[in-house]
Amino acid sequence: MERPFINPRGDRADVTLSISAKARLVGGAALAALALGGMSRGGPPPIAPPIDPPAAVGGAYLAQVADCAACHTTPGGAPFAGGRPINTPFGVVYSTNITPDTNTGIGQWTAAEFRAALKDGKGHAGRRLYPAMPYPYYTRMPDDEVEAIRAYLMTVAPVHAEAPANTLPFPFNIRLLMKVWNALNFRRGEFQPEPGQSEAWNRGAYIVTGPGHCGACHTPKTALGGDRRGQALKGGEVEFEHAPNLTGEPRTGFSRWSSDDIVTYLRTGANRHTEANGAMQDVVDYSTSKLSDEDLHAIAVYLKTLPGAPPNR
Repeated sequence: MERPFINPRGDRADVTLSISAKARLVGGAALAALALGGMSRGGPPPIAPPIDPPAAVGGAYLAQVADCAACHTTPGGAPFAGGRPINTPFGVVYSTNITPDTNTGIGQWTAAEFRAALKDGKGHAGRRLYPAMPYPYYTRMPDDEVEAIRAYLMTVAPVHAEAPANTLPFPFNIRLLMKVWNALNFRRGEFQPEPGQSEAWNRGAYIVTGPGHCGACHTPKTALGGDRRGQALKGGEVEFEHAPNLTGEPRTGFSRWSSDDIVTYLRTGANRHTEANGAMQDVVDYSTSKLSDEDLHAIAVYLKTLPGAPPNR
């Protein structure tokens, strides 16, 4: 499958990326293809049921910041009922049901288990998760925000829906191997504000590097699928598409985008430079179009401070 991508400079180019490219890497590249958190297909989810009790309202918004619906809702399906396929060079991983159904969802999960899933990559009964669920980013969320998301999810309509079995061949179907992956690529720890930066900058940094998990797609990956250290948000390849460089690099980055350009793009999916398509359109539909003006501005403030490579390098 190929689809055109419009890069931040407004150029259109046909690209065949991520999955086909990573298929040529060493065997560990299967995990790279799994690190897709938040990217999906098929437009926005159905409208969720009313939120009750009011205490869960904060969690509803945080679930949008974290882009939960994108992976956990199939086109035309019930919100958060899972079953969305994520294609990799070595098979398919299916998203899970995160409605409060007690048999196929998270209805029997304890608060500690839900927290461990988001912050440690361990699901119900300690089952290790693949980084298709972007816990390397969610780990930066404080416990109270994780609990707020859980409180919201427990208010949505329960749906009995068993996710299809993953089709990952040996040895990638051995979840215990994620212990090795985590040792190499995962660092647990909540976001710590930078004392010398503004409140808006810190809020933007938190969203981008935490629940927004922008680096899951926009950071280059190693052969094993971990983020390349020192190259955060320098651009990556995800599911047949190029995720552009979000830094201030003059040639391929966002140096010519103003803060207003970034806010407009995240709000509407288009600005004077380009328009979203493919996976990024899903991000806009499910997540960024629903965020507050303050949070979109904070994201822009943070991104506009990311340094790029020196000119002529």
